[in-house]
Formats: sequence, C-alpha cells, structure tokens
Amino acid sequence: MRDTRLAGPTGGMVTSPHALASEAGCDVLRAGGNAIEAAIAIGAALCVTYPHFTGLGGDAFWVIGDREGTLRTLSGIGQAPAQLPALDGAIPLRGAASALTTAATVDAWQHAYEISKSAWGGTQSWSSLFDRALNYAGDGFPVTPSQHFWQSLRADELNTLPGFAATFAPHGRIPAVDERFTQPALAKSIERIARFGAHEFYEGELAERIARGLQQAGSPLTSSDLARTRARDEAPLRVAYRGGELVSLRPPTQGVTTLQIMGTLDRFDIGAIREGSADYYHLLVEAVKCAFVDRDRFVSDPEFNTVPVEQMLSPATLDAHARSIDPHRAREWPHVFHPGDTVFIGATDSQGRSVSVLQTVYFDWGSGVVAGDTGILWHNRGASFSTHPAHHNAVQPGKRPFHTLNPGMYLKDGRPYLLFGTQGADGQPQTLAAILTRLIDYGMDPLTALARPRFLLGKTFSDTRDALKLEEDAGADVFAALAARGHEVSAIPTQSPLAGHPGVIRIDADGAVSGAHDPRSDGRALSV
Repeated sequence: MRDTRLAGPTGGMVTSPHALASEAGCDVLRAGGNAIEAAIAIGAALCVTYPHFTGLGGDAFWVIGDREGTLRTLSGIGQAPAQLPALDGAIPLRGAASALTTAATVDAWQHAYEISKSAWGGTQSWSSLFDRALNYAGDGFPVTPSQHFWQSLRADELNTLPGFAATFAPHGRIPAVDERFTQPALAKSIERIARFGAHEFYEGELAERIARGLQQAGSPLTSSDLARTRARDEAPLRVAYRGGELVSLRPPTQGVTTLQIMGTLDRFDIGAIREGSADYYHLLVEAVKCAFVDRDRFVSDPEFNTVPVEQMLSPATLDAHARSIDPHRAREWPHVFHPGDTVFIGATDSQGRSVSVLQTVYFDWGSGVVAGDTGILWHNRGASFSTHPAHHNAVQPGKRPFHTLNPGMYLKDGRPYLLFGTQGADGQPQTLAAILTRLIDYGMDPLTALARPRFLLGKTFSDTRDALKLEEDAGADVFAALAARGHEVSAIPTQSPLAGHPGVIRIDADGAVSGAHDPRSDGRALSV
C-alpha cells in the first residue's frame, strides 16, 4: 500500500492520485502559494503523469472555499460544436466522432487563477505553476502500474486511432512499469500555455493547431468552437448533513445526486447501525437507487432544459426517498450505466483556504485521438449525449453534456472540514456515500475510511450485469445477508480499483490537517 496516514500543523496539505503531482502542489505551498495555485500545479502535472485519466483535452470541476464562508464552484465543461455533424444512431465511444465537445480544463485553471489573485492575494506567477508538468513531459517520469494496465487493456482498441500509438507507444510497444516516458509534443504545448496563458489554448497559435489536428482526424470541432469555450463560475448546491453542510456542483454534473443520497441518509440514525454490516450496505445502496432514478430523469444542461434542483433537494423529496426504502428488501433496479474515469485533487493551505477538484477525459484514454502535433489527447465526453431529440440530454449545438464528476466539501460551522472526490463515473456518488458516512457518522480518520470495503452498483468493463459488486473483505456473512434481501451480489477483489480512487483531506478546528489518497491508487497525500 503506497499511501500513509498523514497529519501536520497548519502548513497545508495536498492529495492526488500520483505522488509526483502531489509533490508539485507541495512545491507551490512551500513557496508561499495558496491552495488554488497548488491545485493548478497538481492538475497540470497529472495531465502528464496520469494521461489515461486526465489531460489538457478534457474537462475540470472545482469547489473553492475558505474560513470566512466564501464558497464558489467552477464548472469547466466543453460544449458541442456550433455545426453538428449528421448523427445516425448512438454516438461512437472512441475515435474522432466521439471528440464531439470542446475541452474546458485549461479555462477552469484560468478562472481559478483569477480567483486566487482577486480573492486570496495569490502571489505565484502563472508560468511557475507549470514547472513540474514541463519537466515531467520533457524529461520524462516513471510509468505507473495504472497507466500500463489501462494501456495494455485498451491496446487493440486505441493503437489504430489518430496519433495514439505515436504518442503513447513511441517505440512500437507499451512502456513498461517504471520505464521513463517522455511526451515532447505535449511539453511544447504546455510551454505555450505557461508562456502565453490559457488564451493560447482557445484562440492562440496552439488553438489553431489543435483545431486543425482534430479536423484532420475527423472531429467536427473548429477553432471557433474552441474560442467559445467558457468555464462557469456558480454558487454551489448545498444539503444539511449531521449538523454540517455538504456542498457540490450544479447540473449538468451529478453533484445533486450525491447530495440527494446524503440528504436521504441524514434521515437515518446511521451511527446506530454497525459499520460494514449488511444493514449498512443495504441502506446506502437503496439511497443510491432513489437518487439515480431522479438523476437519469432530470440532470442535463440547465441552459437548455429545466432541472428542478430545488425540488430534488427539498425536505419533502428527501423524506419521500427515505420512506421508500424497505430495510428488508432490495428494490428493482432498471438503471442505465454511465462509465468514465477521472482524477481527484485536494489542497488546503496555511490559512485554511481549500479546493476540491476533479479532472477527466471521460473514458480511460478519452476518445483515443491525439490532436495533430500537439501531443494533446482529446476526451470523449460528447459520447454521453443522446441522439434521441426528445431526450433531456439530447445533443444540440453549444450544449454541454451530462457529467458524472462532482467533487465536494463538508463544512462545519461554515468552514471547510472535509475535502473529497473520487474517480469512477456512476461509482462516484456510491463511493462518496461510503467514505462520507465513515468519516462523519463513524468518526474514522481519512486513511481508515478509504481502506474499508466498498461497493459498486452497476456494470463494469469485466461484468456487464447490473449487479451489486462488493469487495471480498466485506465478509461472507454480509454477502449472504444482502443476497437474502434480493440483491444480486458479486464479489470483486479486496482493494479493487473498481471501487474508485477517492482522496480526502480533513481540516480540524485548530487548523491541524490529515489526509490520504486511496490505497487502491498510485496516489499520495503530502503535508507541508
């Protein structure tokens, strides 16, 4: 297990799924930077060192809070092109036709950096935040087991796509674990962003090369589409939980879904239920089902469709969800599965200013298409659109697709107490329900909460049944009791990566911090 329990004074803490990226954030904090600046440095480094789960050609989501109670979110979602191609049937999951939306990660960094300057007195230069990322791209870094696994798994699917093999298998083979891997074309792109700012990605010379590369591959995105890309600065959604408050992002993310689950669970005395028992898992799973039904019915881009978030989070709705849960019987589960992968970044600084961030390319390796000579892998989030014109998530020009990403915070007395988020698409709200109840209701420290057995309701790449997947160390008695209640239960290995890769930072009232990144990942939490 590569993670460790960490606690420290008030110098700050970061967590991410890659130790080298976490070190980039620590560099910024040690230099006097704040949590936003540290998170940008981590996010940029992850675009290099975790290319299978995040990149410049993807989307990003931020929750930003401080001790004064100021909260805001950044929803960095690329939009569909102004000129849509003819779409016959489902949108492909890979290839240029799946590169259907622009990428807003870099613009989200720019918005966050401006907040750092204006609200937090940020002192770090924009270019300095890319030092580690540039170094890792140009000089190389050791390939992680995660990158090697996902590239090996998808090799036949990806190697024929434009630019993929030349970028990620440059010597005609998949780089081995711990082999030094360089990305010289990506280094040049990062250098231009560092030198000229985020504008370069959307309207500069780099933007022209991105658009040209995507169009040559067969994507409908144009330079005009890139120029129209904007992250949204929005007030967060909130729900009460155990005397505190959970906050997350607005639609088209599933932040409302996580909050619905936790708001429903707040109606139960979870502390009186033995943690890890069949009663515990059953309650969480049934709360998940209630929220997913609402999610699949409503959540889409609110600029195109009405999404009744106030109704979804109202006491009446949450009370009704709680009343509908039968403690002795699993309900039917006709769910549509949404796959995807991402990375979580958490950071807090010496003044308790804090951020929770998720970045993504949707599927592992996104569309599989590298944009021309830029070294930038483009995401495939556009594949989550529906082509049925009556569907609330139907693709339309300029529309943003439904997103599974939802980083969050838990506030005590109006101040950030827990920073959290996870990889895992449909698994995100499920994983968060498990770790949040363990952190809040059972008082576990971050590493213990992350290491305990978790579940995933739904399909996976290796099991297409809508079964309840549960890690083996939950125990045979738990499996039997859940099956007796009507759950279709299947075992996954202990510490399975299918259970998500969450990270957590806890900030106590006295300013002491503790944190961890999931032992199922390659990550690390580091304190300053």
